[in-house]
Amino acid sequence: MFDLMPIAYRNVNQLWAYILTETLKRLGLTCAIICPGSRSTPLAIAFAQQAPEIEAISILDERSAAFFALGQAKATGRPVVLLCTSGTAGANFYSAVIEASYSRVPLLLLTTDRPPELRDCHSGQTIDQLRLYGNYPNWQTELALPSADLGMLAYLRQTVIHSWERAQTPTKGPVHLNIPFRDPLAPLPDGSDLSYLHSQFHPEEFFAGIANPSPMPHAQCPIPKEWKECDRGIIIAGVAQPSQPEEYCRAIAQLSQTLKWPVLAEGLSPVRNYAELNPYLISTYDLILRNQQLAKQLAPEMVIQVGEMPTSKELRTWIDATQPRRWVIDPSDQNLDPLHGRTTHLRISVEEIKVEEGNLSLSSDYVQEWCNAEAKVRLVVDQTMGKIDEIIESKAAWLISQILPTGTPLFIANSMPVRDVEYFWKPNNLGVRSHFNRGANGIDGTLSTALGIAHRQQSSVILTGDLALLHDTNGFLIRNKFVGHLTIVLINNNGGGIFEMLPIAKFDPPFEEFFGTPQDIDFAQLCATYNVQHELITSWQQLQQRLNPLPATVIRVLELRTNRKKDAQWRQDNLRKFAANIAI
Repeated sequence: MFDLMPIAYRNVNQLWAYILTETLKRLGLTCAIICPGSRSTPLAIAFAQQAPEIEAISILDERSAAFFALGQAKATGRPVVLLCTSGTAGANFYSAVIEASYSRVPLLLLTTDRPPELRDCHSGQTIDQLRLYGNYPNWQTELALPSADLGMLAYLRQTVIHSWERAQTPTKGPVHLNIPFRDPLAPLPDGSDLSYLHSQFHPEEFFAGIANPSPMPHAQCPIPKEWKECDRGIIIAGVAQPSQPEEYCRAIAQLSQTLKWPVLAEGLSPVRNYAELNPYLISTYDLILRNQQLAKQLAPEMVIQVGEMPTSKELRTWIDATQPRRWVIDPSDQNLDPLHGRTTHLRISVEEIKVEEGNLSLSSDYVQEWCNAEAKVRLVVDQTMGKIDEIIESKAAWLISQILPTGTPLFIANSMPVRDVEYFWKPNNLGVRSHFNRGANGIDGTLSTALGIAHRQQSSVILTGDLALLHDTNGFLIRNKFVGHLTIVLINNNGGGIFEMLPIAKFDPPFEEFFGTPQDIDFAQLCATYNVQHELITSWQQLQQRLNPLPATVIRVLELRTNRKKDAQWRQDNLRKFAANIAI
């Protein structure tokens, strides 16, 4: 008996949509985000009928939907489909497409469109959707108009397979398919005779051989001779979200111990959350390098950068000033050196470096100097933070690093939260899974990304400021489709705290109106509007109790109200003091 879904008998559009969604299902697609609209009707119906293998989630706001998909793809490591109607709907995906491109996150964007004869003639809800996302997609094309011809169905199948592969290799990222449909869009008869499919179309034969591509195994790369001959080298563990964080951290630790080089671990690197693996872990480098004497004394001859350059401006300035010989270890095809130094890109993963067994009891003076500085500055930081009872912004990151349940997914918002994590995130062995949008470093889609990360995953947490949350309050519309738990730790300083750290802060007016931009929002009322739980946190003990254990369901906001001016002043007063009196 012919095994095609009954709905696909109705018309050519529905047959086309069935082939597309069935191919994706067999490739391994498990999540499709559907934005409501008319032109996308055939595909919306087809995705809905692929349940439960593909979870189809309807999300009203396209920008929010795109960032939710981005979060899901981050959490799972697999491509997620985004579907929308014609017109400006697809334009709302743009900021998430940019982030996916720079963060190397696999997204499959399906924008449906009017047929060619209805373009450039002021037909409603029609814009130019070809190359809508410029050069950001890994690959992009427009599909042919739906056809019941077996050769054209094979073309569709192979184009979808190629799209799936290009979203993942050689570098993960977004892929865009523009898909035109003629009427009828609903599953109504269109006069086509599809009866021949009964005898000529054999689904198991047609879809045979479809498989999710697996990465090619790489040969082990020996340690370069120059590294082994250098006793003043450092490893920078930069911004990274590896799929196997423990293996990643272990590989960095083995390299570090073989070379006797310290590991300067970015706050967004998993290395700080698997601290016991690495005896040469340095977490306070940003604070250490504010001491000019220490910065000069610790200047390296060589640097291995694993992944993207860290957030720290102090580190970047120091590397730029000292001009060491540098290597970047990352399998992508992208240029990861914004400092334009004497840099060699090794297009491999750190796990592929062949580490020879050495005498790990030996240690160099250089690595010991770094470890001594780390121990002293870490002690000052911990003692200082431990004595602070008032609610200030900077302590939140320090405290959260020590109290989350093991393996908690944590999304860290841009602007000040990501910098406080860089400064103060304490090394731990909790295996926290840190996530972030550090591709374009924007605040777009902060809440939606966090919800996408948390959906059907372990109970999750986001650390965010008030402006980043307000910029994406439409994310709360996802609440009825969301499965799982998300705690939003909201630092509410009523404005843009990061601008307080910049020179423009001294010029008011116009600073407060155009940069500080206080919004004066009552978050308890905002949460009530969306039926989201809200609690005002007034002590650090209260925050600790709310973060461990975490609930299994619902979305809630834990609001910490701080003083933006005082927070900025505290940083200005203290960041240079932590290492000011340290000698090694």
